[in-house]
Amino acid sequence: MNTVISIRIDKQAKESAQEVAENTGLKRGTLIGAYLRQVVASRHISLYAPEQMTPKLESLIAEVEAELAAGKVSKKFDIADDFLVDLNRRVRKVNY
Repeated sequence: MNTVISIRIDKQAKESAQEVAENTGLKRGTLIGAYLRQVVASRHISLYAPEQMTPKLESLIAEVEAELAAGKVSKKFDIADDFLVDLNRRVRKVNY
């Protein structure tokens, strides 16, 4: 026998869940029911909350991207010895 669950959720979350359900060919209620059955079967609740960047982090990333664009940082190295050779070359330039 089926039963009804009533929940309060913000409008944006409801619309986004509806879109996800439709994109996978499911009804929203089917999606929610499947998640609840998964929680019961696995005895595990898995939630995801996307991290939001702080203004300070956004500023740091912009600064790093500007340094990359200006060529102020070293290139990528796959071999440690290549990195050490490049580092020694840069140190010699600074000291002389």
